[in-house]
Amino acid sequence: MKSKFLKPSNIVYVVVIALLIIPQTRQPIQIMLHKGLSAISTPSTLDKDEQKQLSDYNWSLIDENGKGFNFEAAKGKVVVINFWATWCPPCIAEMPSLDNLYLEYKDHKDVVLLYVTNDAPQKTQRFKKKNGYQFEVFRPVTAYPEAFDVNTIPRTFIVDKSGTIVLDKTGAANWNSKAIKQIITTLVETKM
Repeated sequence: MKSKFLKPSNIVYVVVIALLIIPQTRQPIQIMLHKGLSAISTPSTLDKDEQKQLSDYNWSLIDENGKGFNFEAAKGKVVVINFWATWCPPCIAEMPSLDNLYLEYKDHKDVVLLYVTNDAPQKTQRFKKKNGYQFEVFRPVTAYPEAFDVNTIPRTFIVDKSGTIVLDKTGAANWNSKAIKQIITTLVETKM
C-alpha cells in the first residue's frame, strides 16, 4: 500500500521548504520567486484621497561618484524614487526592470530617477558590475521628506510635477511595463 505522504506534491513541498532553510540556497530561491511575482505585478496610481503632497524638498543625496544631489532640483519634474538594498531578494528581483526604466528615461529632461540605498558605494558598484546594471545609485546624506514613510524595502514612489505622490508601491514589481511608462508619459505631459 502506498503512503499518502509520498505524493509528488508533498515531495516538492518538502524539497522547497528544505531549500529555503539552507542559507546558501535561500536568497537565490527568494529572488526567483520574487521575479516571478514581480513579472505579474504592475503597480497602479493611488486614488486621489490616498495621494500625499510633498511639503518639503529638503533632502540631500550623494551619488556613487561622490557628487551631491539636492532633491530640490527635482521640483517640477516627474520623479521615480526606489529605496532598495543589495541584500534584499525582492529588491534584486525588480532591479532588471528598474535598470531598463533607467535606460529609457535617463536622458529625459522632465524625469528624475533616484535609486536610493544605504549600502556602501563599493558594495553597490560590485553589485551593478556583477549584474551589468547601468543605473545611478544614490545614498541619503540627510533624512528623506516625511511623505516618504519608508519602513520596508523595496519601496518605490512616483511623484508628479506638482509634488504629489501618485504611486506608492512596497514590494517587487515590473517597473518597465507599458502601464508604468504610460503613467510616466501622462505625468510628463500634464501641465502644472
